[in-house]
Amino acid sequence: MGRVSGLTEVPTFRRRGRATLGQADALSRLWPALGVAVDGAPLDLPALFGRHRPVALEVGFGMGEATVAFAAARPDVDVLAVEVHPPGLGSLLRLVEEHGLGNVRVADGDARVVLRSMLQPASLEEVRVFFPDPWPKRRHWKRRLVGAAFADLVADRLRPGGRLHVATDWRPYAEQVRLLLGGHPAYAVLDEVPWRPFTRFEQRGIAAGRPAVDLVAVRQH
Repeated sequence: MGRVSGLTEVPTFRRRGRATLGQADALSRLWPALGVAVDGAPLDLPALFGRHRPVALEVGFGMGEATVAFAAARPDVDVLAVEVHPPGLGSLLRLVEEHGLGNVRVADGDARVVLRSMLQPASLEEVRVFFPDPWPKRRHWKRRLVGAAFADLVADRLRPGGRLHVATDWRPYAEQVRLLLGGHPAYAVLDEVPWRPFTRFEQRGIAAGRPAVDLVAVRQH
């Protein structure tokens, strides 16, 4: 498909939040080694991680617990984790240090900029979007991340056989994504859902009567 450009998109909503002292300390100490500036400059992934391994892009990792669990369970996969919430950035960096992980890098900014301008076609093994903001009011649906333009862009950046994995506890959003991926010529939707870490956010959704729905699609040749 080549490099995608000219997407019509709504800028990512940046949540306000103040980092704790521990999170701020992790940001100041670890960002020079593990942080990635979302500036539109192309990334050299082997140089970034110091090795040639499959790369998973995680979009919106919250406080980072699931990211660390995945990275610890799959040391053979490098993880580029993107978030816009400063406390989450600091939290993930601190957890990465505590667990001694060398396969995680952290980016502060809009994941669509990373996908569109900083990654090459067929450079990713997986793209994970766990519990994106559902923007439940109809007038806000245009803010939802996983739409047609995003699906096109991810398809271009996944290698053949690579996966897009979306999880949400908002049923209308899940149905939107299911229809989108099911009708997209670049994807084949899977019935079997791969393992992913269980999160505190997910537990709150279950307690509120909103069980998670996982949607996984494979990039076709």
